[in-house]
Amino acid sequence: MRYQDLDQLPHAYEHVYISPHLDDAVFSCGGALACHVANRARALVVTLCTAVPPADGPFSDLAHEFHGEWGLSPEEVVTARLREDQAAMARLGVDYVYIDMMDALYRHPQAYNSRASIFGTPAADDPLHKPLTHFLASLRERMPDAMFYAPLGAGKHVDHQITFVATLTALGEGVAFYEEIPYVLQPDVLQQRLNELDAPFVASIINIDSGLVRKIRAAAAYESQLDVLFGGAAAMEQQLHDYAEDMRPEAGTYGERLWLKV
Repeated sequence: MRYQDLDQLPHAYEHVYISPHLDDAVFSCGGALACHVANRARALVVTLCTAVPPADGPFSDLAHEFHGEWGLSPEEVVTARLREDQAAMARLGVDYVYIDMMDALYRHPQAYNSRASIFGTPAADDPLHKPLTHFLASLRERMPDAMFYAPLGAGKHVDHQITFVATLTALGEGVAFYEEIPYVLQPDVLQQRLNELDAPFVASIINIDSGLVRKIRAAAAYESQLDVLFGGAAAMEQQLHDYAEDMRPEAGTYGERLWLKV
């Protein structure tokens, strides 16, 4: 079920997933989310960058490039992706809320105007830092006993990196970091990210045997993203299946991996 804002939430949640964009939680953690729902555990997806940009921009050349790859005009890009996400959430049967922060593409087009910049070091004057840290701290106050899940920053998308730092700053204990699909499907991306972190992290494998099929079905809802990120729907299904099989838990066949700060 979608809630319009945090004040509408009917109760505290046991599991809270922080998703920078409209697909991160499903691609990376959809199996765990499906298992939470099946086990009647209270789980919530909080998606950050869902604000619709002004119709007249300004849009960087990179934004126009991405819009072309997605097959969406600037006027429809966010609203179309919101529809995809809502379909994915319905297929999982999970509660969710949108925070309406601005994606890096639209938030700071002068700084993030190339693939190297949006997958590089976040701009020092990026306006996302402070409000996101404040928001996450207030979310922890609202749900002090919840387990939080946030992106590790593999792949180095600036929104993921900023979310990782804000999560460490605001939440403290009770946080697990998920490795982002599709970035970690590329050779060495995960290890490069682990090497650059200031503190050691240890892996934890989550059994998703009962959730993999529903995860793949939910991921298929992101039609605008599948060709660019995976090479099509069939390739996405195979890659998510292979990743889950590679993460084989001690008891089970399919898994997803989390990272916990030591």
